[in-house]
Amino acid sequence: MTDDCGFLSDLPLAADQISFEPAARDEFAADFGTPPDAERAPDAVVWPETTADVSAVLAAANERGVPVTPYAAGSGMQRNAVPTQGGITLAMTRMDAVRDLRPRDMQVDVEPGVVGDDLNDLVAEEGLFFPAFPQSAAFSTIGGMIATDASGIRTVKYGEVGDWVLQLEVVCPDGSVTEVGSKARKTSAGYNLVDLFVGSEGTLGVVTRATLDLAAVPPETVGGRAVFPTLEDATAAITDVVTSGVDVATIELVDPLTAEIANAYTGSDLPATPMVFFEVHGRSVDAELDALEAAFRAREVTRIEHSADDEEMAELWRARREIGHALKEWDPDLDLEVIGDVTVPIGSYPAIVEFIGEIRAEYDFPIPAFGHAGDGNTHYAVLCDRDDPEAVERAHEASRRIIDEAIALGGTCTGEHGIGVGKRSYLQMEYDATAIETMRSIKDTVDPNGILNPGKIFE
Repeated sequence: MTDDCGFLSDLPLAADQISFEPAARDEFAADFGTPPDAERAPDAVVWPETTADVSAVLAAANERGVPVTPYAAGSGMQRNAVPTQGGITLAMTRMDAVRDLRPRDMQVDVEPGVVGDDLNDLVAEEGLFFPAFPQSAAFSTIGGMIATDASGIRTVKYGEVGDWVLQLEVVCPDGSVTEVGSKARKTSAGYNLVDLFVGSEGTLGVVTRATLDLAAVPPETVGGRAVFPTLEDATAAITDVVTSGVDVATIELVDPLTAEIANAYTGSDLPATPMVFFEVHGRSVDAELDALEAAFRAREVTRIEHSADDEEMAELWRARREIGHALKEWDPDLDLEVIGDVTVPIGSYPAIVEFIGEIRAEYDFPIPAFGHAGDGNTHYAVLCDRDDPEAVERAHEASRRIIDEAIALGGTCTGEHGIGVGKRSYLQMEYDATAIETMRSIKDTVDPNGILNPGKIFE
C-alpha cells in the first residue's frame, strides 16, 4: 500500500519529515502493551512540525481515503495508536513546544508532543504543577494523555487529565482547523466540545495545541506507605480513608505479588505483604495524617512510615513507580499478555480486589493487582506463555471475567487506558445499543470517510 501514500512527497514537508523505510515504519507497529508485529506497521510515517503540516496531511489523506493514525510516545496499553489498516502514522513528537506559560493565570499552552515530566519541571520554576499526570509522565506526552483521558496516582484529589484541559486546537479529518473551549476556568457556552475530543483516542481529530490549567505546588507534601496483614485489611482501610473524607492526594494499593515483582526489578526490599502508598498535600497536613493513620490502625495496620523529604519519598515510591517495566522483566518464560485497568465505585473496591484474587487462584496465572485505589481503579496483569495458544486463550478469559465483574459492580472496563483495539467488545457490555449508536453517529458525522484511526473503539 506504500504507493497509495506517494502523494505525501508532493506536500509542503521537508524530506526528513516523511519516511517509507521499513525500519521507521516498524517502530510504530507496537506500543507498551503490544508486542512488535511488522504486519501492523503503517505504510508511511510523517513527523509534522506545525499545525499546517497536520492540516496538509489530513486534507490530502481524506481526499484519497487513506487512513491516518496519530502516534505519540507509544505508552498505550490497548493498541490505541497502532495502525489497523496501514496508511499514515502521524508521529507527533516533534510538536513539543511550550508555547506560552502564564503564571498569573495558572495556565500553559503546549503542543501535543510535550512530555509530562518536562512540563512539570518547567512550571515548577513558577511554583506550579500539573497534578493529574499519569504514572508514565516521565515519557508519555500531553497529546497521548488527552487522547485517552489519562489519569494517575493523584486522581483521588485532583481528577483526570481531562478535568484540567481548558481549550484545544484540533485539526479535523478534512484538514480544517478548529478551536474548542475557552481559557476561562468555566463556561456554559454551547456543547462541551473539549470533552468530546478528550478521550476520543484520535478518532475525531488531531490535537495540535492544548491550554492546560495548573495548580499551585502544595506548601507541604508528606508521602509514605503502610503495611497490612491481609489484603482485606488493606482494601478496607483504603475505602475507610476515602469515604471518611480524609483529604488524601494519593492512595495506592500494592498486593504481595506486585511487591515481589517490584523487588526483583528494582532491588528494593518491600515486604511481601499488602501495602498502601499515600500522599497528603496541603498547608497543614498533620490533621489529615492523624485521620489517615487512625483509619489504618482501625484495620490492623502493622507498620506506617512517612516522610516530607523529597529524596526519601522518591525512595519509598520507587518500586511502585517502576511496576510497569518490572512486569515485563519479571519472568523470562512469561509474557505480559493482558494489562487491565478496571474501575468500580469506591464502596466496591474491596470486592473487585478480592475477585481478582479468586481468579488468580482459579486460573493459576500470576495476576498482580495494584493501582490508584482511591478512585476505585485497579490495575491488574495476566502473565502467561505467549507461545502456548491455550494459555493465551485462558489468560484473556480470566481478564474477561474480571471486567464482567467490574461492570456488574457498576464500574467500567477501563479507567484510564482507553478502548483502543483490546477492549472494543467490552464497550458493548458497558453501554446499551442507543449509546453505542450515538457514539458511532458522532464518528460518522465528524469523520464521514472514516480515515482517522480506523478500527479503534468500535468493532
